Amino acid sequence: MARLKIKLIKSIIGSKKDQKATVEALGLKKISQVVEHDDTPGIRGMLNKVSHLVDVEEVN
Repeated sequence: MARLKIKLIKSIIGSKKDQKATVEALGLKKISQVVEHDDTPGIRGMLNKVSHLVDVEEVN
């Protein structure tokens, strides 16, 4: 299964509550922090919601 490397590139200050909760659910706390997750429809939906705050890269 493909993996996704997700990096927080913008601050969540001033974002809506649901967007803040989504970023935290992805495991991101600080700007420039990187986490890896499996490429699942649930994760893709979360990324779609906060696409303006994160950078996504596919890892094989």
